[in-house]
Parts: sequence; C-alpha cells; structure tokens
Amino acid sequence: MPNSFRICALVLLACLPLCPQARKTVFLITDAEGVGGVCRQNQTDPTNTEMRQLLTGEINAAVDGFFAGGADEVDVWDGHDDSETLSALTIHPRARLIIGKLEPSMLFERNYSALAFVGQHARADSRGGVMAHSFSSLGVQTMLLNGKPVGEIEINAALAGQFHTPVIFLSGDQAAAAQLHEIVPKAETAVVKEGLANYACISLSAQAARDLIRAGSERAMLRVAEIPPYRVEGPVTLQIEVTSRNALPQFIPPNAEMIDARTVRYRGKDVLEAWERYRAR
Repeated sequence: MPNSFRICALVLLACLPLCPQARKTVFLITDAEGVGGVCRQNQTDPTNTEMRQLLTGEINAAVDGFFAGGADEVDVWDGHDDSETLSALTIHPRARLIIGKLEPSMLFERNYSALAFVGQHARADSRGGVMAHSFSSLGVQTMLLNGKPVGEIEINAALAGQFHTPVIFLSGDQAAAAQLHEIVPKAETAVVKEGLANYACISLSAQAARDLIRAGSERAMLRVAEIPPYRVEGPVTLQIEVTSRNALPQFIPPNAEMIDARTVRYRGKDVLEAWERYRAR
C-alpha cells in the first residue's frame, strides 16, 4: 500500500469516534438473617438499631469492593421485611437505594452486569442455616422449582439468568454460601458466620465481616466476565407447600393447580412466567 494511502487510513481511523464501553452495573439484594452478628429472630426487626448498623456496614463494604473492582454503578435494594430497613442517610454515598416492593422481574430487564446478595440466608429446611426460610418463614414450608428445593438465592439467580445477568457474590452463613455454589460454582462468597442451629451461630466481628465482604466483592467484580448466568431452561413448574396455619382456600387462581390442601403448582414457559403467576395469586 502506498504511503499516502496508509497516512489517509490512519487519519480516518483517528477521526472515528471511540466505541463506548458498556457500563458495569450491579444490582445488590439485601436481607437481614445472613448478617454477621444476627442470630435471633428479634434482631431481624427493621427497627432493631444494632441490626441496621451491622447490615448497613456490610452493604457499604460490598459497595466499596464493587467500585474498587471496576463497577460504575451499584443499586441496593432494601429486600428485608417490606423494604423498611435501610436509610438514604447511611447508605454508601456512591450507591443508589431502591425502596419498595418490586415487580416479579426484579428490575432485571434493566440488564445489570451482575447480581449480588448481602445478608442472605439459606432456603427452608437447610441444616446449619441461621433462620433459614424460603421467602416467608411463617407462610412457606417448601418451594420446588422443577422438583428441586429453592429459596431466594435460587429464584433470584434464575430470574437474573433470564436476562443474562450472572450472580457474582453472596455474603451470609456457610449454608447460604454452599447453596449459591451449588448453582454458580464460580461465584465469590463471604461466610460471616457459622450456623449452629436455627437461632445459634458463631459470628465474625463486624469489622472482620466487613473486611471479608469488601475483599470478596472486589474479586467478584474483577471476575465478572468469568461467571456465567444461572439459566433454568423451560418449561418450568413451581410448586409451593404452605404451612398448616396458611392452608390454601378452596378457590385458587386459574393458572394454578391444587395438589392438596397445602400445596399448589404453577407452570410457565420459563421461570419468569411461573414466578409471575405465583406472585399474581
């Protein structure tokens, strides 16, 4: 190629606008039962001052880590007990706080780069899980997705996977961490306490838990491209067994199938449709 053509080509390339890189955004779901130092039911009350401080400290440590690992934006959803636990006064100054009940899609249609959990507990009937339950400790006995036991970890991971968003990080007890690794082996976890029984644990100090979370979330963000989304291929069945005190009414939604007095089944072409039908009850 003549030198004049080479020069012209280089000039044209220099004049072309640079392709903007996609923003790295994190959707962080929070809960209380998996927080370090929280082992009793009364501690999970949204008005409990110590729990709020412990949870907020862990969240802010995670947000610090995500930004250190290259995140451009972190949205924190107050996912515990009707979204009345966190405050815009104390949340990390670079984070955005989401308050209120979300639609079944959980905002995943916004195409976040990653999903993360802080203060997460294990699913119902988990050995060694501190206050383990599946969405409702009083209302739900068991929850099955395509015949497999699930809780908040698996359902939210599968919903995120519908939108190709991977789960990259979780903090909580050892049972919650193990359950995430069952479906997302490459995810980073921070085990802040060891569950001994439903209301007993061995916990790290608040500072040690925060340090562990900050380091783990930074590693997770640096490795986001290595962690695949968790996909549940359809069709899907979602089966819910409620507790005795919440026995089902005689009339159930048209999209549901009553199995017995306490068990109902929903079907969908994918996990989102099945979840939408359950949430619409």
